This record gives sequence, C-alpha cells and structure tokens, in this order.
Amino acid sequence: MTILFLLGCFLPLLSATVVLDFNHIERCKDSLYMGTPPRGFTDNNLKRICQRYSDRPRYVTLYDPQKRIPVYSAYTFKKTEGDRRVDYPWMFEPQLAETDGNGNMQPFPTGYLHMKFEDSQAVLDDYSDVVLYERGHLNPDQHQSTPHDRAATYTLTNVVPQIREFNIGPWRQYEERIRLRLNNFCRGVAYIVTGVTTRGNMIRRNNQDRVAIPEDVWSAYCCPDYDRNSPSDVRIRFPTYGVLAKNAKDENNVHEMPLMELENFLKSNLDVDQNLQIFYDNCISPSPLPLYLQHTI
Repeated sequence: MTILFLLGCFLPLLSATVVLDFNHIERCKDSLYMGTPPRGFTDNNLKRICQRYSDRPRYVTLYDPQKRIPVYSAYTFKKTEGDRRVDYPWMFEPQLAETDGNGNMQPFPTGYLHMKFEDSQAVLDDYSDVVLYERGHLNPDQHQSTPHDRAATYTLTNVVPQIREFNIGPWRQYEERIRLRLNNFCRGVAYIVTGVTTRGNMIRRNNQDRVAIPEDVWSAYCCPDYDRNSPSDVRIRFPTYGVLAKNAKDENNVHEMPLMELENFLKSNLDVDQNLQIFYDNCISPSPLPLYLQHTI
C-alpha cells in the first residue's frame, strides 16, 4: 500500500507533459471550465497533452497519435487586439515519444529527427509538399495575449490540415468574430474548446498515410460571467455557444448553433458515447443573486 501511495504521489512528475489526467500537472486544469475536460471520449489510445512552454502549462490537447492530429485543444481566451504573429518557430512534443526531458514542447531541430518522433506525431515534412492544406491552429495565436502564450500555439500537436481557402476565409473570420464578442461582452474568464471530425482521408508521404484530414471543424466557448445588458442578438449566445464548418474549398460557411445542437452532431460523428459533454454542466454557473432576484437576469 505504501509503495502504491508513493507512486501515486510521484505520478505528476513521471508523467510530465503527456498525462493520464489533466489534473496531474499543476495549473494544467486551469484551461478547463471547472477544471473538467470534455467527457464522453472513448478511445483509450488518445493522449492527453498538457501543452507546456517555458516551464509553464499553457493549454491542453487531446491528441490522436495514430491520425497524428489533435482531437481538440482547450484553452482560456485572452483579450487581445487581434494581431497575428508568424515568426515563432514550429515545435513538437517530445513526450509523445519518450518520457524523459522537462516536459516542454521543443522547436524542431534543423537536422535529423529520430523516427520514433515521426511515429507518434506529425512533423514538418508532412506539411512541406502539401499544396491544398495549411497548418490550421485549434488554439489560435490571436486568442492569446502574451508572447509565451502565443508561441505555445505553434506546435504541430495544436494544428490540423485545413483547406487554404477555408483557413484564411470563413474560419479566420469566425476566430475574429469570437475574439470581438468575448472581448466586448465576456466579463470573466472564457473557456474555448476547438476540435475536428475525420472520415479517413489522409495526407500521404513516402507512400504512407501520415496525417488525417479533418472533415469538419467545430468549436464552443463558455463564459458564465457575461454582460447581461448586451444586445439581445448577442445575449442569446451566452453563456455558451458553438459552431460547425466543413473543411472544404466551397460550401464552408461557419454555422453558429446552440451547444446542445453541436453536441448532438458530434455524438454521431466522433468516437464518443451518448454522455458527451463539452463543458461541465453545460457551462451553467450558479447565480450569485438571491432566488427572489433571479427572475431579473
């Protein structure tokens, strides 16, 4: 019993960045509403990554090492002016291939990268000769404010192949629309989860299937503390709302929808059970007002 207890105590240190549970790393769960990840994902091969940069957890990712893309990234939104930075180096996650090191994501080396890293995740060569697709962020840098938080989004464990016209068109416009909405009307912390669905299409390299190509891109935010005096067309989109779009050149409009509608779609298009829930208790926060005043909200 004593040995098991000690192993449990040291598990956070041994697990480093790739963890059995997001709560194993101090502050990692801060990226999740009520410290709770989306529930209902049933694939035991998925890896939980506490995305750590410069010795600090930045956000979390559920990663599929077989498809070599994230299933979702979850992060807290930071108010920004929306400018984008593109001079950060692209990084990879050493802990997907080995358990030593300090748990930080690392820039890709200029020389040879051992095959064991290519086996566990996407590498730059997977995207180098692809014309149709760009590296599309799930946690975008323009939703982060500090240089370190922005730099941490430039890891291939946070990106998926997105059709160029979709990435620079409807999806970028959506990210900007949400940035402005949360900047202006979210009074507290906003939590965002962004993910994908797939249908089996892959980017191939050296005659091998390498990186899954998303069929759909989806996202949802949770902001329990919002401006209740906001315009009605804005207020109906709080405390939580979702979006869904096709990762395609045409017919790729981003459709906003209530969270439950998005979850119903995902139950039919993701490897999840019927208990799927993106945010704990659907982002319903107890009202601080006494009961007799709650009708005024």
